[in-house]
Amino acid sequence: MKQYINLGVLVLTSMLFGCNDNDFLNENPETFYTIDNIFTTSSQVSAVVTSCYDQVRYIYCPQENWDLDFYAYCLGNGTDMYDVATIRLANRFNDYSVLNSETKGFYSVYSAFYQLINMANTALMAANLDNIVWASEDEKARIIAEARFFRAFAYRNLGELYGGVPIVTELAIEPRYDYERSTRLETYQFAIDELEACLDDLPETSEEAGRLVRAAAQHNLCQLYIDKGIVLSEEGGDSNAAYLKAIEYADFVIDGGLYSLMTERFGMRANENPQFYYASSEAEQTEEHSYENAGYGIDGNVFWDLFQVGNQDYQAGNRESIWAIQFDYEVYKQEGSKGTIYAGYYCPVFRDQGGEYATGSMEDVGGLGTCAVQPTFYTRDLIYEGKWNVDMRNSDAVFRRTILGNVPGSQYYGKLLPWSVLYREDASGQRNDVATTQLYPISCKIGPDYYVGIEDGENRSHIFRDHYLIRLPETILLRAEAKYRLGNMQSAANDINLLRERAKCQYKVVAKDINLDLILDERARELVYEESRWNTLLRMGGTVAVDRIKKYAYWDYPRTTLNKKFNLWPIPQTVIDTNKDVKLEQNPGW
Repeated sequence: MKQYINLGVLVLTSMLFGCNDNDFLNENPETFYTIDNIFTTSSQVSAVVTSCYDQVRYIYCPQENWDLDFYAYCLGNGTDMYDVATIRLANRFNDYSVLNSETKGFYSVYSAFYQLINMANTALMAANLDNIVWASEDEKARIIAEARFFRAFAYRNLGELYGGVPIVTELAIEPRYDYERSTRLETYQFAIDELEACLDDLPETSEEAGRLVRAAAQHNLCQLYIDKGIVLSEEGGDSNAAYLKAIEYADFVIDGGLYSLMTERFGMRANENPQFYYASSEAEQTEEHSYENAGYGIDGNVFWDLFQVGNQDYQAGNRESIWAIQFDYEVYKQEGSKGTIYAGYYCPVFRDQGGEYATGSMEDVGGLGTCAVQPTFYTRDLIYEGKWNVDMRNSDAVFRRTILGNVPGSQYYGKLLPWSVLYREDASGQRNDVATTQLYPISCKIGPDYYVGIEDGENRSHIFRDHYLIRLPETILLRAEAKYRLGNMQSAANDINLLRERAKCQYKVVAKDINLDLILDERARELVYEESRWNTLLRMGGTVAVDRIKKYAYWDYPRTTLNKKFNLWPIPQTVIDTNKDVKLEQNPGW
């Protein structure tokens, strides 16, 4: 399924507003398109579901001309894992003296998920029209199941971020101003009911890469039952049944035989190692300037393989890929307008702050990064403290800390650049904020050793690679969390050790060490630049989000301005103001 263009929107637009140039002034047109007759074929209904896939891709994949207010959500800006560089302080998302219910980012995310709900409701309405002819009942059932999945997926996210929200199950054809909020528990329960209703109509496997399969629903059900259990626990209810149900759904995925952790090298570059050159131009990318020739060769590994172009799909042999958004170079060329700019948004800016010793925008310094967000010291260092060389996820292939000087004639040309030099530490060890926030280790997830499309005029800010939305390790971590919440510490430790064994860690988890912080740390090691960290922190309930943001933020803004306890974002003020016939209560603290 390599061509996720917004066909649903195109179909609706062309049918509702298209006309013959000679006929549009006719006062008695033969046909008015209405919601009842706009759909005539099953392919049109399928096109609307395709637009749901495209909307998910818009939400989670940074693209050209991307709404910068999505920084807060999709890039995890303002969480314990990410903060902003000095050049991006205007986009800071943890200064609670300026964040409020009118902050645009809160509305952008809220609106994006309701747009997904609207698309799903459109598909469900159309799929049940009497005039639609389907190739088979199975085809119809699958399309309906996909639409219900997307609706549930949107409500899970809304529930985790905003709590109780209006549950809209029908296509709105007239303006309404009387929506009522559900509770957070009711929002989760609606999503659970939707997914359980469509579960059997989603196939176990698909020949089309990127197409929804049953395990994607089971993974989301696992997370939703944990979410439900947390709310029940806070309200004094029986949470154990919810956690047991979460484990049951995780078991289907983890132990069902279809999925397994990749433990041996595989895929397009299974016999290769990362290849870097200390070079500020393509002309200098020669063997003489290679890291290997300088004595700093980097060995590839299976975790690195997971993030090489062409390796993200189950259909390509990746048995831990459950759902991957399709965004490779062929898709980009077909669409002709959008490119994923992971490197552009996430990567450091050596050309500004490393210029004396390392400069340019080649692969060795992370491409054409603009440092929209930076990893906090928690993300880049603290979670590996004391474990530097005993975790594949912190190897140079995966999270590269080896930077060689690439400025000819400089002191460090072709030699290892110490981070104390890059950070411009003074005699007392004080780091320069400008340099420290723009220079940091480069993850292979966002800074590859070669860029696709350079010969066609692309630059090194784009990565044309399919993007994981669900990878088996996250399911394993969710199961570990559910077991922890039930008090099954040894079993939770066993799950986390599955990931550490794959990562060749020389350190394992023991039952007595299991706690929520350890689970969150393991998510950070495994899922950096993958998970939706805001969802993770907010769904935990209590003061988890506040405590960790205040503890690990790079800047002091939250430590001086975050004086409230919250585990929900605010309902956007414009939503409250527009819903004039029914008062929508604001979330506490906002």
